[in-house]
Amino acid sequence: MKFRAFLSIVAILFASAGWAAYRQEPPARPQPNPNWDYTELGKAPEKYRSKANPLENDPEAIAAGGILFEEHCQECHGEKGVGGKKAPSLRSEEVQSATPGTLFWILSNGVVRKGMPVWSKLPEPQRWQIIRYVKSLRKLSAPEANAAKP
Repeated sequence: MKFRAFLSIVAILFASAGWAAYRQEPPARPQPNPNWDYTELGKAPEKYRSKANPLENDPEAIAAGGILFEEHCQECHGEKGVGGKKAPSLRSEEVQSATPGTLFWILSNGVVRKGMPVWSKLPEPQRWQIIRYVKSLRKLSAPEANAAKP
């Protein structure tokens, strides 16, 4: 009888500890680092800076780029490009005002010493689709933009 009472007390303690853990708020999302350095954008050679996105008028490129972004970029750059601890926001004025060719050069060559991998093994059309998606982030409506904030 005493053993059964002991087990009941232990079960109650575990249950209440589990309930307390269940009621806790989820961990905070990582906050973007406001001190990101965008100087790499200025290092793109002129022949890249002047390149236009060949998929600029392709209506399907944004959706395809969004899928590729989720697959390859979202882990570091955050949901909808808001940034995180590992990588800067792609909604920043520096990124949004960069030419498509500059972003293509960054995407193709990476910024390895800062943790961004080289994505030159992705076929060129896929890299252009990602850039098309990144550029579309500027055009999100206010509710979407607010929902994407960490």
